Amino acid sequence: MLTATEKKTLLRLAREAIEAQVSGRKPPLLEAEGEAYKSDSGAFVTIHKDGMLRGCIGTFASPNPLYKTIIDMAVSAAAKDPRFMPLTPPELSEITIEISVLSPLKEISDVSEVEVGRHGLYIIKGRSRGVLLPQVATENGFNRIQFLEQTSIKAGLNQDAWKQGATIFTFEAEIFREE
Repeated sequence: MLTATEKKTLLRLAREAIEAQVSGRKPPLLEAEGEAYKSDSGAFVTIHKDGMLRGCIGTFASPNPLYKTIIDMAVSAAAKDPRFMPLTPPELSEITIEISVLSPLKEISDVSEVEVGRHGLYIIKGRSRGVLLPQVATENGFNRIQFLEQTSIKAGLNQDAWKQGATIFTFEAEIFREE
């Protein structure tokens, strides 16, 4: 668990990295001191504009310390999410940043293990992969089956792919955002 100060620092680092990327400046040398920042947790950075998704990129594992992973994911969410055009300088004042620090993946054998609101899902079938963070189910009012279906669709599969030989993982996330 991260402290309120650690969360604030990680949000500041993410914002500074995004601002540098969008403004075409070389990113400042960003660093964070403390053990919590040095863990190798996976993380996702989500950008919202006017309450709508504007970018989201993450990783389940990283060889980097947590603060560096968050900086990298923040830059990628701002500039490399294939669903969106890169952020522009005028948008910087209109966005909010959300960070999800992830627990390790846990493969499940029975979908009854999925707890909506607690777990995120990662589904793999063949070369297709899809992930939805825990808050996606809550924000959209999904039940367990809808969450599995939507994660299958996110993977580019049909909605019932989770029933047909897919490998399903759960994970948890510590989620915090700018106010």
